[in-house]
Amino acid sequence: MSTTTIHLDDELKRRVANAAEQCGKTVDEFILDAIAQHVAQVEHDDEFHHLADRRWARLTAGGESVAWEQAKAYLEARARGEQPNRPAGRRRVR
Repeated sequence: MSTTTIHLDDELKRRVANAAEQCGKTVDEFILDAIAQHVAQVEHDDEFHHLADRRWARLTAGGESVAWEQAKAYLEARARGEQPNRPAGRRRVR
């Protein structure tokens, strides 16, 4: 395992130590967990944005969509246990 040095001002160092103690972890464990969680969140966000970009590209390339009002009414009816007809997709108007 490699070593990385970080510089914390006294206030942040105190806050990290307090938070680590509350979690029952050492400061090193707390910092490693915080970094790992942040990296995972950034990776998750990146995957989400790539998925959104792919879906938008597919939609703008001629895919069909459903107006939000129709989709919402359909989902609300399903949530009430009803069996509504699925709203018809429509081509995007440019």
